[in-house]
Amino acid sequence: MANAAKKEVGIELPPLKIDLMEVTLIGDSPLIVHAWSPKAKREMLDKQMKAAKGAKEAKDPKADFEASMYRLADGGYGFPSVAFKAAAVTAGTSVAGITKIQARQAFHILGEDADIRGAFDGSVSRVNLCRIEGGAPQMREDMVRVGMGTADLRYRAEFPKWHTKILVRFNQNVLSPPQILNLLNTGGFAVGVGEWRPEKDGQYGLFHVATERDMEGLS
Repeated sequence: MANAAKKEVGIELPPLKIDLMEVTLIGDSPLIVHAWSPKAKREMLDKQMKAAKGAKEAKDPKADFEASMYRLADGGYGFPSVAFKAAAVTAGTSVAGITKIQARQAFHILGEDADIRGAFDGSVSRVNLCRIEGGAPQMREDMVRVGMGTADLRYRAEFPKWHTKILVRFNQNVLSPPQILNLLNTGGFAVGVGEWRPEKDGQYGLFHVATERDMEGLS
C-alpha cells in the first residue's frame, strides 16, 4: 500500500575489538633526529608575517645540536610515535594480504605527550613521543646541499645505540598481533625512521621487534 507506514530498520554495527600490546623496538643502525628548531620556525614565521629581516645569526653548532632533539617532560629523549606507524604502514605494500589502507586504519602507536614551544610567543604544539633509550646522543656533523646547490654544515643528534618501548592500540577485527609485529619488522628493515633512513636512500634508523634474547640483554 502506498500510504502504508514505512518500517524502520535498525542499524547494527559490529563492535570494535580493541586491544593493547607493548612492543620493544631495537635499533639496528644509528638514529639521526632533526626536530624543527625554534630558530628555524621563527625565521619561517617572520618571512610569512613580512617582518623586517635582520642580520643572519652566526652558526652555533652546539645550539643546533641541542635544538635537533625532541625532549620529554622529564628531560628524557623522544622521537615522534607517528614515525614508527608510518614505517609500518608503508611496509604494508611489501606484506602479502595487507593493504596500506588496512594498516593505517587498524592500529595506533602511543608514546608520551610532550609540549613543544612554537615560533609565535605563547604557542605550543603537543606531540606524542616514544622514549628513546640506550645511551646519550652524540653530535653529528654532515655536509648538505641547500638552495641552488650551496654547501652547508648541519649539526644534529645521533643515537648510536638505541631502543624504544611502544604501546600499540589495535583493532583485532582487522589485524592480528603477529601481523602487526610483521609490519613493524618489515618497516624497520625497509623504511626506517629519522634522517637518512632507507625510505630516503639512507641506511640509518633501522630497527626490529625485540626477541626474548634481546630483552634479556636489556634487563
